[in-house]
Amino acid sequence: MSSNDIPWKETIKKEARGIDDADFGEIQSVDSEYVITQKGIIDKEFFSIPINLVHDYDGNRVLFKVTEEEARNSYLQSQDIDSDQNDFDNSEIETETTTTTTTNDHDDDGSLSNTKEENEKEEFIPLMSEELDVTKRVVVDETVITKKPVKEIKTIEVQLIREEIESIERRPPSSQTKAQSPVQSPKEIKIPLRREEAEVTNKPYVKEEAVVKKKTVTDKKEITDELSSEELDTSNVNKE
Repeated sequence: MSSNDIPWKETIKKEARGIDDADFGEIQSVDSEYVITQKGIIDKEFFSIPINLVHDYDGNRVLFKVTEEEARNSYLQSQDIDSDQNDFDNSEIETETTTTTTTNDHDDDGSLSNTKEENEKEEFIPLMSEELDVTKRVVVDETVITKKPVKEIKTIEVQLIREEIESIERRPPSSQTKAQSPVQSPKEIKIPLRREEAEVTNKPYVKEEAVVKKKTVTDKKEITDELSSEELDTSNVNKE
């Protein structure tokens, strides 16, 4: 999230956190360059953290890309702030160092030999660095299990019943048989003979079940990327 996208008015009195959940207290004010935080009630500590170090805002906490050690070394206010002052204005906060007295020894060539007192102001130069931020997402892969038909010839034996002519007997006519004229030409008499035939159908049934079990496997993967950081080049700084 860009610092321009954060509703800064809503962040007042919200928590300020850093890398590894470092606690920087509550946000007191925000200007165009710095976010001012207060940690503690009795033993108060004030941090002036550059706004470009803001990483995210989740509605409850403002997250900074800075460790507690870096904040204490670079952004902890070195001057005492009045305990009755609870609200900060949105002007840029500058901290002054205590007056230092330096004594210079001089030769007899007319150079200054007095003690000089100077009030020096500290300028904070944030040195930025990048770190790897790895997130994970779930990707669904598919493995294919194929069922294929298998043909086989199977033979079973069944019993089929049929009728056939066993014999022909000649008997005297019974009293119920009516007399008819003899046939004048050959005449066919059809005798029904019943029989069973086999009808074959393929009936499906569940022979067995194949159970596919899945297990979770953790793999280790090395993530390599190029990171950028900053350092001071003091080679061109004029030193007295």
